[in-house]
Amino acid sequence: MVALYSHDLAGAGFRGGQSSSVLPTANLLGFELADTDRDSAIDWLLSRLRRGHRTTLAFLNAHCVNVAARDTAYRDSLRHADALFPDGSGLALASRLARGRPIANLNGTDLVPLLCERLVRSGHSVFLLGARPGIAMRAAHTLRRRYPGLRIAGIGDGYFSAEDEDAVIDGVNASGADVVIVAMGVPRQELWVDRVRSRLDAKLVMGVGGCFDFLSGRIPRAPALLRMTGMEWTYRLYQEPARMWRRYLLGNPEFVLRACAAAAAIRLRPTLRRLDDAAKRAIDLAASGLALAILSPVVLGVMAAIRLESPGSPIFTQIRVGENGKMFKMYKFRSMYRDAEQRLADIAKLNHHGADGVTFKMKDDPRITRVGRLLRRSSMDELPQLLNILKGDMSLVGPRPPLPSEVMRYSEAERARLAGKPGLTCLWQISGRANLPFERQVALDVDYLRRRSLLLDLSILLRTIGAVVTARGAY
Repeated sequence: MVALYSHDLAGAGFRGGQSSSVLPTANLLGFELADTDRDSAIDWLLSRLRRGHRTTLAFLNAHCVNVAARDTAYRDSLRHADALFPDGSGLALASRLARGRPIANLNGTDLVPLLCERLVRSGHSVFLLGARPGIAMRAAHTLRRRYPGLRIAGIGDGYFSAEDEDAVIDGVNASGADVVIVAMGVPRQELWVDRVRSRLDAKLVMGVGGCFDFLSGRIPRAPALLRMTGMEWTYRLYQEPARMWRRYLLGNPEFVLRACAAAAAIRLRPTLRRLDDAAKRAIDLAASGLALAILSPVVLGVMAAIRLESPGSPIFTQIRVGENGKMFKMYKFRSMYRDAEQRLADIAKLNHHGADGVTFKMKDDPRITRVGRLLRRSSMDELPQLLNILKGDMSLVGPRPPLPSEVMRYSEAERARLAGKPGLTCLWQISGRANLPFERQVALDVDYLRRRSLLLDLSILLRTIGAVVTARGAY
C-alpha cells in the first residue's frame, strides 16, 4: 500500500549553476558512464527536468558489473537508461587501469541529498519508493529536516506484490511527482523501472539501491576516512557479514579480474592494430603481386580488345580520394569512349541515385563501349587497381575510393568513410553494389572501418567471388 504525503512549497525558481544538455561519457567495462563531477551531473539532471525531458538514471558499481555479466535482462536495463552514473571505488580503479585516471564517484547515497537540496530551489517534487516498510518515511523525515521546503509528493515501500503493481504506479502518478527515487536493490529496481517506465509520468526516475537505509539511519555510513580511501565496503561487510560476504569476498576479486582484462584489451589495442595492419599490408602485397603475374596474359588481351573497339589508352586514370583525404591516381581498364567526361552533363539527370545524388550511376550508360560492358559486368575493369594496391594507395578490402567532387558534397558523417585505406572490394560491393542507395553504402563502409579485422577481410574476399559471378548491381 502506498502512503501519500504532500507538502506545499512556494519555492523560488531554479538558481543553479550553468548546466549542459550534453553529458560527457566514457566507455568503461562495456558501459557508457557519465564522466563528470557531482555538481555537473546534478546540473545536467536539473536541466533535463526544467526542459521536461524524460530521464531514466541508473548507477553502476562493482557488484552491478558482476551481476550484469550473468544477467542479460539486467544488463539490457542498464543500457536502456538515459544516463549511467559510476558508483564506488571499484569503477575508479577500473578507470585508472584502463585510462590512467579515475572516474568520479557519483554514487546515489551521496547524490540524492545533493539533488534534493537543489530540488528545493527548483520547486520540483519527489516520490520515495522502496526499502522496508517505514524506512522510506524515515528517509523522508531526514530529507525534510535537512532541506526545509523539499516537496515530497509521496512515499511507499518496496514490498508490494505483482497484484499491487498497478495501484503503486497509479499512486505515484496521482502524486504528480517530478522525480521518483526507487530503492529496491540490484537488479530488481532496474528491471522494474525498465519494465514500467513508460507508465510512470515522472520526468526523472532513478534507482538508488540502499540509499534509504542510510538516510533513515537503519544502516550507518562508514566513517569518512574509509569512504575517502575507497574502503567503505569493509565497513558494510562488518555490519552485515552474513548478507555481504559473498558480494565482497568473492565479488571483489571477480570484478578486479574483469577490470584487469578490460584494461589489458584497451592497452593492447594499439599494438594489435599495428600487427593487424602489418599483416593486412603483407597479404595485399603478396596477393596483388601474384595476381598480376598470373593474370598478365589476360591483362594484355583485355588491353588489345579495348584498343580495337575504341582508340586511345586502354588504361583509364582518375584522381580519387583515399585514406584521410589523401589524393591518389587510380587505374582502371577504360570501359567508356574517350569523350565520356564531356558527355556526362547531357545525361546527369538520368542518374540512378537521383539528379542531385552524390555519386553517378546509370544502368544503360550510352558512354560505355561493348567491351566495357563485359568488363564491368565481370568486374575485370578493376584489375589495374592491383597496381594501386602494390603502391600502397589501396588495399584488397576497404571502402571504395570516391571522386574529389563527390567528397566535396559529403556531410560530416559521410566523411567517416575516409578514415581507412580504400579497397578493391568492400561490404556494399558484396551487398548489391550500385543497387544500394548511397546512404546505405556509407553505412556499410563506416561499419567495416569500425570492426575491421583480417577475419572480416577474408569473409568479404570470399563473398566477393559470389558477387562477381552473379554480377548483381554491376553496371
